[in-house]
Amino acid sequence: MPAIRLEHLYYAYPPPIPGGAPTTVLEDVSLEVAPGEFLSLMGATGAGKTTLCMAMNGLVPRSTGGIFRGRAVILGQDTRETPVAQMARRVGLVFQDPESQFFSATVEDECAFGPENLGVPPQEIAERITWALDLVGMGSYAGRPPTHLSGGQKQRVAIAAVLTLLPEVLILDEPTASLDPVGQQEVFRAIGRLAREREMTIVMASHDAEQIAEFSDRVAILHGGRIARCDAPGAVFEDADLLDAAGLAPPEVTEVARALNRTHGDDLHVVRLEEAVAALAERLAGGTRQ
Repeated sequence: MPAIRLEHLYYAYPPPIPGGAPTTVLEDVSLEVAPGEFLSLMGATGAGKTTLCMAMNGLVPRSTGGIFRGRAVILGQDTRETPVAQMARRVGLVFQDPESQFFSATVEDECAFGPENLGVPPQEIAERITWALDLVGMGSYAGRPPTHLSGGQKQRVAIAAVLTLLPEVLILDEPTASLDPVGQQEVFRAIGRLAREREMTIVMASHDAEQIAEFSDRVAILHGGRIARCDAPGAVFEDADLLDAAGLAPPEVTEVARALNRTHGDDLHVVRLEEAVAALAERLAGGTRQ
């Protein structure tokens, strides 16, 4: 059974002004994500990525209203029939702005809030906090106020706070969109470690093609209210027509490979930097083309 199954999702937000028309965001989204898979979600600004992320834990439409059709079945539970609080025990959602999730005086208290409300014993809570903060590289910041942290540190704490609930599915909505390059690298290192060390289904909405190519098992392109394509990173990022239509860019190494293919009649197909280095080294050494 898929960890996530979306069937013909349609969603329109309530009218922005009384008497106006609803704002349609999702037209017909169908998608399956296997247990333990890392799926990245790409789409232009306004394509509906955040809405789709919120639909995967029931916030849409329960907290937003609007018109919702189709089914979102997460870990065997239909989001229309399962309270958001119950879904939150198994589906963790990290928003783009980490400060919107903070309300405790210290990092430790922030991470303790979720399991405390689930009645987890204090000793186990302490163990979960230590594990989660260490996993994201924030173990030495437990006593700090979240407001005193950098943007990248705040986002890593937000991830740790969700991890203390031991979710089976983790959804990351543009986790580095508002961060500087240093903060982005901090957060992606934490996500990479999480993907390697814990068997968890991860869905990440992001524009960062390089990081998506690095971590993802598959990439789904959201365009025109539908999943235009869902495939391996190499296949998606070489679909130039689709990316152009969706207003997206592939990894820079893929663009360089395309240029070399056009100008030199080469046959490079790469989406990761290490692949490009290896392929170019082989050609410079006079190796056989692949």
